Amino acid sequence: MELLPLAPPLFDLGPVRPTTRAIALQVRERGAVSLDQAQRRADDARYQEITCRSALNPVQGMPFNWTLNPYRGCTHGCHYCFARRYQNQFELGPGDEFSSLIFVKMNFPEVLRGEIDKPSWTRETVALGTATDPYQPIEGHYKLTRRTLEVLIAGRTPVGIVTKGPMIVRDADLLAELSRVARCTVCMSVPTVDEEAWRALEPGTAHPLQRLRAVRTLRNAGINAGVLMAPIVPGFTTQTSKLEATIKAVAEHGAAFMGANVLYLKGGTKDHFMGFLAHAYPQMVESYQRLYPGAYASQEYASTVRALIDMLQERHAVNRKARRVAVSEPNEPPHEEEQTEFSW
Repeated sequence: MELLPLAPPLFDLGPVRPTTRAIALQVRERGAVSLDQAQRRADDARYQEITCRSALNPVQGMPFNWTLNPYRGCTHGCHYCFARRYQNQFELGPGDEFSSLIFVKMNFPEVLRGEIDKPSWTRETVALGTATDPYQPIEGHYKLTRRTLEVLIAGRTPVGIVTKGPMIVRDADLLAELSRVARCTVCMSVPTVDEEAWRALEPGTAHPLQRLRAVRTLRNAGINAGVLMAPIVPGFTTQTSKLEATIKAVAEHGAAFMGANVLYLKGGTKDHFMGFLAHAYPQMVESYQRLYPGAYASQEYASTVRALIDMLQERHAVNRKARRVAVSEPNEPPHEEEQTEFSW
């Protein structure tokens, strides 16, 4: 008797994706090269699809208590990025693997919906994009950030977004709606408009003026959007002419507010940045070793930069209601996630 082929399952459950914990164990035991399911795309980065058990991440010592990061790792590849040091828990290096191996939390919006639908959720402000950019280029494919905004709208949950991605203008409709039902603040990171410094420090990002045009577009859509001139990088962006050019451009593009923060260097981020200097700018290594004996620049140096920024903001009539970001001092306790400390 001829055997009939097995019928296909009633439901195609799709590929079984590993969890964040499973990936961490695999990398620890066999290294990042063992992630053979990671998809390589045109940008030469690899994208590992994973599942997460939680979306809301509790933090302490910040102006907000919760963060959201649908991706881990970032192809922007900024050499100063504070989030590089978070790779250590995956036993991944803070260098190239941070910008070439990206984890994509495929079930992130669904998990978030379950969390904010709970009666115990009090609609606190959440910060989106504190540890990795929610509008890095791959968002155009996965649209996890857009779906996350839809969940926040349904849950009437206020949000503050930090990004270097002009792609955010795609979601102006959702950001405007979220502004109406709750509250929404967009902080576009533009450390400098100087092209030489931009190319050196932020190799995978959009042009600074493109980011500023995105701020103007969002403002025209009625969204509270401003600029974080952060970090200010000694020797690269601290010249008076460069600071003034950036502040002038921020004012001209109609930003609702402007913050600034001097670079700080911790853990794996410091290791990577000093390695970057040794390779590309060896003449600056000794000066940085003196300026950064620890994680923060000296208080005297930071105060000088703050005073200069205040003067330039006054000169170009930058909104004085904007709260300049305070420079963290060396004796402050470490935060779980920090690069920008500002009022949402």
